[in-house]
Formats: sequence, C-alpha cells, structure tokens
Amino acid sequence: MSQFRTLSAVEQVVQHLRKELYRGAWHGTMPGGDKLAKELAIGRNTVEVALRQLEKEGLLVGQGSRRRRLIVLPEGELQSTQLRVAILAYENFDKNLNYMVELRHSLVEAGHVASFVSKTMLDLGMDVKRIRRLVAANDADAWVVVSAPRDLLEWFSVQPVPAFSLFGHRRGVNIAAIGPEHPPAIRAAVQRLIALGHERIVMLQRRASEPASSSRSALEEMKKHGLPTGSYNLPLWEDSPEDLRRVLDELFRITPPTALIIDEAFLFHAAKEHLAHKGILAPEHISLICIDGDLTFEWCEPSVAHIQWASRPWVRRIVRWANNVSRGEDDRRQTITNVKFVDGGTVGPAPKN
Repeated sequence: MSQFRTLSAVEQVVQHLRKELYRGAWHGTMPGGDKLAKELAIGRNTVEVALRQLEKEGLLVGQGSRRRRLIVLPEGELQSTQLRVAILAYENFDKNLNYMVELRHSLVEAGHVASFVSKTMLDLGMDVKRIRRLVAANDADAWVVVSAPRDLLEWFSVQPVPAFSLFGHRRGVNIAAIGPEHPPAIRAAVQRLIALGHERIVMLQRRASEPASSSRSALEEMKKHGLPTGSYNLPLWEDSPEDLRRVLDELFRITPPTALIIDEAFLFHAAKEHLAHKGILAPEHISLICIDGDLTFEWCEPSVAHIQWASRPWVRRIVRWANNVSRGEDDRRQTITNVKFVDGGTVGPAPKN
C-alpha cells in the first residue's frame, strides 16, 4: 500500500499557484511576492521559494530584481483572449470609489481592456430603453453593471454579450453577480437601537422603487419587536441633495425619528452635516448608522456606527469571471459576501422627549 505524504508549505503554495496559472488567474506577468504573501496570508520567503520552483518548471521567467516574472505557459494549455470590459456605473460618483478604481486596475493587470462608459444610469434617467441603446452602440466584449435595477439585469441576462452584476437587484436573475449579505447585519443594528430604547427608526435609502433586502430586514425586525412600521420608516424622496434636505426637514417637523439608518457613506455625511446645522447632533439627539463602510469613518469623532464589508473579494471574483469569459466559459455564478455591524459613537440611548 502506498503511503500518504503531507505536502510542505512551499509545495502547497506551488500547487496552488500552478493551478491558478493554468486557470488564467493572471496574464502577462506574475504578481510580486509581497502581494501574493498578503493575499495568501503566508510568509514572503515561502512565496519566493514557490515562485523559484515555478521558474524551474518553466512556467515563469525572471526579469531581474524588482521586476515581475513573465508567465510562460505551454502552448495550448490556456485558451484565453483579451476582453474589452465596459463598466456601467449607476452614477459618476461610483467611478471614483476606491474599489471601483481597484477593479478597473485589476482587470487591466489581468490583461484586459477596462473602462467606464461615458454615460451613467442616472445620466440616462434610469431609462432601460436608453441604456439598451448605449450598450448596443458600445463595442465591449463584456459588461460589469453597478447597482442596476432588476429589469435591466434581466435584459442583460439574455444578451449574447456576457454581463456581471455588482450589487443591484440580482437575486433570481440568471446572471453572474456578487454583493454583500446585508440582512443579518441590518437586523443586528436594529436590535441594538431597540435595546437602547429607540422606537422611531427611519431608513434613508436610495435607488429603490421597491424595498431592498436591507430595508425589508429592518422593517421585519421592528415588527418582530412590536414597533409600528409604515411609510414613515421608509420615506420616498428624489435622488438629489435638495430632496435629501427636504425629507430630513419633514421628518423632524412633527414626529422626529430617534434613529436614522442611512444608505451610503456620502449620504451619511450629508445628512449628519445638515442635521448639525439644525442643532440636531449624534448621538445626543439622534442615533445614526450607515449601511456602508468608508475610509473617512476612521477620521470621525465620534466614531461612526456602520455596516462593514471587504471589497477585495468582489474585485477578485469579477477578475476571475472576466478570465473565465475570455476562455469561452458561461460563468453565471452568484456570490454573497459577509458583512457585520460595527457599533460606534454615533449610536446612543433614545432621547427622553
């Protein structure tokens, strides 16, 4: 009987990197040792020994100190082509987000051509017919669509050009997608507020003609604790700075909420600043929670209560999808990433009045 042999750490890394190379995870050049060590959560020396082994196998070619190794796979082992990937953003603000910049850079680094289309969904008034015409006029080989409504994703799912949904109303649509699993964290946030005596909890949500899963989870948790729910808890407003200020003023005119759960980081800052001008401060007069995470929160005092998630898995998944598509695979897998509620200084006991 043959004996099993436990692979050393280096052998395991070599095996993993070899598999990823043949799968097309990287194109042209290999990521540096520091980056791979960070991604794999292992020591730099282990990675370097593994990379030198792959050089001996002829899969990588060194180009000198501080230069990336060339990827040289045997002819015919990997069938892939460069993709022209068009990124359709919801609004221009999306294009400058850190993870969107990283996504575009990572796609280019993987050997593809990636660019944002000139118009956003908001520029086109969320008109699906106008968005279809924009797509038809573009020469892209694949599309990444950010925060799209369900009817648009359903249209993309039956087009000959493959598409990937980042966020958006993707559930139940036959399209590759990834996004955070907000409901458990939202329920934890609502439970925290209720434990502090809050009974008037309002969600300020953008982009949805129908309540998103996060809003439904918040309302369901409120009902579970015997709190009345209705349009007051999920007010309708136009997607503009002026209407944000209007809806905030209306909310605090008669029966002011004691807690606001706000959709995105920039919206959180805008709402917090507007309320502060009115003398309404967090957490003394109002508790504030953001459904988004943002680097600016690290600079805030008091600390911001928020829903935390990591964007790196999203970027990696979209790059893998693009590589799969470039080899002719019909990749429509949907992935959900975990998030958590992070308590902060913007949350406190409900005001007595």
